[in-house]
Amino acid sequence: MIKVEGLTKSFGRQKVLRELSLEVATGTITIVIGRSGGGKSVFLKHLVGLIRPDAGRIMVDGVDISRLRGRELDQIRRAYGVVFQGGALFDSMSCFDNVAFPLREKVRIPSAELSKRVAAAPLLPGALSGGMRKRVAIARAVATSPELVLFDEPTTGLDPVLVNTIHHLILDLHRRFRFTAVVVSHEIPEIFEIADTVAMLHEGRIVEVGPPSVIQGSTNPVVQRFIKGEAENLEAR
Repeated sequence: MIKVEGLTKSFGRQKVLRELSLEVATGTITIVIGRSGGGKSVFLKHLVGLIRPDAGRIMVDGVDISRLRGRELDQIRRAYGVVFQGGALFDSMSCFDNVAFPLREKVRIPSAELSKRVAAAPLLPGALSGGMRKRVAIARAVATSPELVLFDEPTTGLDPVLVNTIHHLILDLHRRFRFTAVVVSHEIPEIFEIADTVAMLHEGRIVEVGPPSVIQGSTNPVVQRFIKGEAENLEAR
């Protein structure tokens, strides 16, 4: 589904991504882990086409999206669903209208059919708890039955019980709709329960990738320090 080769991106003198390469198999859940500020969200924005790389290729279904512009890029994005960090709901719209938004914009679905497909409260997002806002954001992302869903830190700010709930919601939706998922997360060890593949991003590169069992048993000290929660302590010292 996705093949990233030599992805490189700098902002001024700060090099964020350094010849990053990663393959994502169709129909799988791939979770990208790494410390905060390490480039995970920047990587995800490249997959959406919101940022253009300095070098490298981003192949989605055989098409290099880094070379696309305008309508050609929009056409590829029609197969995407995106859960942004924090949800990024439209606060002036009800939950129903938030979930219905991509159906109206992408599918042009009739009003009668829309009411059958969208079951959401008429409340505004501001009246919801953090967990419910996340659910609405996920519902909006999968409403059009996308082939690819990108999740940017979908459990940020939630307590451990809600983190587990949202992870299993993602897993349940994945089993039902069989989309390809790329999830950026720092939730260790919870992500090992839902991932098919885990990729460790460190200093702008993928330093190890494989099934959860391989990552958990990695002999790479960078990987082990991160999954044991020791990275920040070492940096502080």
